[in-house]
This record gives sequence, C-alpha cells and structure tokens, in this order.
Amino acid sequence: MSLEDQNRKPSNEKAGISVDAGLSAHTVASNRSNWLAELLDWSKTLVVAFAVVLLLHFFVFNLSKVEGHSMEPTLTEHEWLFVNKFVYLVGKPMVGDVVILKEPDMGEDEEKFLVKRIVGVSGDRIEIHNKQLYRNGELVDEPYTDSLIEDMSYGPEVISEGNYFVMGDNRHARASLDSRTFHAVPEELIRGRADYILWPYKKIRSL
Repeated sequence: MSLEDQNRKPSNEKAGISVDAGLSAHTVASNRSNWLAELLDWSKTLVVAFAVVLLLHFFVFNLSKVEGHSMEPTLTEHEWLFVNKFVYLVGKPMVGDVVILKEPDMGEDEEKFLVKRIVGVSGDRIEIHNKQLYRNGELVDEPYTDSLIEDMSYGPEVISEGNYFVMGDNRHARASLDSRTFHAVPEELIRGRADYILWPYKKIRSL
C-alpha cells in the first residue's frame, strides 16, 4: 500500500463516519417530530372528547343514584337512573314525569337533589282528601303507589304559572319530602326527567 493510499483511507473512513452520523441525527429528529405531532393529535382528540362529554353532561343527560325510600315502590335505594336533560330544553314537564329537582330552600352554594313525580302542573287544583289525591276535583288513578296517603290532608291549592306540584310515590307516613311540605316548585329547579333505570342490570327498564 502506498503512502498516498494510507493517507486517503482515514479520510474516507472519517467521511463515512460523518455521513452515518448525519443520517442518524436526521432519523432521530424525524422520529421526534413524528412523536410530537402524534402527541399533539392525541391531545386535541382528548380535549374535544372532554368538551363533548361536558356538553352532554350539562345539556343532554347525566346519571343519578337513588338515595332514600321516598319513591318506593317505583324506585329503590342505590338504583342508577338515566336522566334526560334535553327533553326540557325543547318541552315542558308533564304530569306523570319522574323528575330530578334541586331541593327548594337550599342556599346557592348548597346542592341537594330529589327525585319525585309531577302530579300537578300550572292551573291544576290539587287536594289530598280521605287519604287520596284529587286533581281538578277528580280522583287521580295512581297505579305506581302501594298504599293510601297516610299523612294529613292537603289543600286545595291551585298551582301558579310556571310551577309544579311533586310528590314521592311512597305514600306511607313521613316517607317523602315533597310539595306537601315546600309547596309547588318553580320550573328552574327541575333539572331533568328520569327516563330509565340503568342499574342493577336485572331492573333495567323505562319509567
């Protein structure tokens, strides 16, 4: 091997090392760029999904857990309900609806919710007499109850505009805190209509 060849070989090796290092750095930079782009895409997807869930929660539906016995036998404690909020954005509560409402007389910073059934709407004349419910002078058929109304008589009371008379389906004495105590409730306290029992799975059904 000539001296010229010997001098040229290290030069070529260095050049080869330089080229290989350049390719490696380029690959690393490219991979990092792809990873950051993918992370950004995932972040955008999560933000959008979170926003959609929030919108659905506030305006379309949520889940509520039954606490207490005021709606027996229709609902029992620890059942989970699908609550339809959208229905009252496009329509009004109706007699027979099982609704979730904020308990009246609570402070603005306090929130306690009740599940009750609407038995009277604006303009209705509600009266409880001889342990039975009357609406506009007519006896109300209540197949969802399992007893007569054991508490004292009530009314008559004419429900004012924009208000609703609610009662628990449990008609045993002192079993339900409802409009017999706090009177008819304004529509803004009603947060949604309970449409389905979702859990336990053996009790899944519409209301």
